[in-house]
Amino acid sequence: MRSVFQALVELEARNGAGALCMVVRSKGSTPRHTGSKMLVYPDGSIVGTVGGGELENRVIAEARQAILDGRSRLLEYDLSDPARGDPGVCGGQVEVFVEPVLPKPTLIVIGAGHVGRAVVHLAKWLGFRVVVNDDRAEFCTPEATPEADDYILATMAELPQRLEITPWTYLVLTTRGVNVDVQGLPALLDTPAAYIGLIGSQRRWETAKKRLREQGVPDEKLDRVRSPIGLELNAETPEEIALSILAEIVMLRQGGDGKVMSAAHATTAARGEKAQRPKNG
Repeated sequence: MRSVFQALVELEARNGAGALCMVVRSKGSTPRHTGSKMLVYPDGSIVGTVGGGELENRVIAEARQAILDGRSRLLEYDLSDPARGDPGVCGGQVEVFVEPVLPKPTLIVIGAGHVGRAVVHLAKWLGFRVVVNDDRAEFCTPEATPEADDYILATMAELPQRLEITPWTYLVLTTRGVNVDVQGLPALLDTPAAYIGLIGSQRRWETAKKRLREQGVPDEKLDRVRSPIGLELNAETPEEIALSILAEIVMLRQGGDGKVMSAAHATTAARGEKAQRPKNG
């Protein structure tokens, strides 16, 4: 039977997600004592235990939420009176610390042309696990597009069958035309990807959307696509366009707003000065 430590090593090796739960305080009669550990996977399966029963069910539920929101939490339980909502009758108290173990974010570049290669280079430098996908063999190699961690020669529609796409996956479509987008996007829109960005003009995306609607793709799925992709930098070169794309992704991951920081600080300072200025009379 695997230990929690073995399961953690395996989880990191496959870049998976989970939550480590550990009893950090135990007072009185409790099912498990300080140091007891449990690893919870996104589907609710576990390795190890923090006590079983209703207590463990509640910890598993909190752990699954921690995987989704990425936040640690300290859980405190009395085990005295189920009638008032306690998860047990042992009579003690227990505290469980839940720490999400999140995978390294994966950025998939679909379409390895000039911009795609620049995105691969910058994403790797920023610490993403980078995957290149193209249906053209000559573009989908380490020689043609260096620095990626993996290369998947397949159509866009085949990609979800070749690689697990998770809430920690970012899809950057630097594709070569509307036909490719229309054929491949429906499969991607059914995945839980954190980000789906499509290169090109607003007119290109409107054309693709019209054709996708005609195929029966609902607007709530189409609204997941960010196009034109990236922040407005007036970018021209592939490297500048890649910077614009990654700036948007970092902004979304970190909860930023994309505003010029000097302007934001100037506005805050002006408000403070106005508040401190004495009124006449």
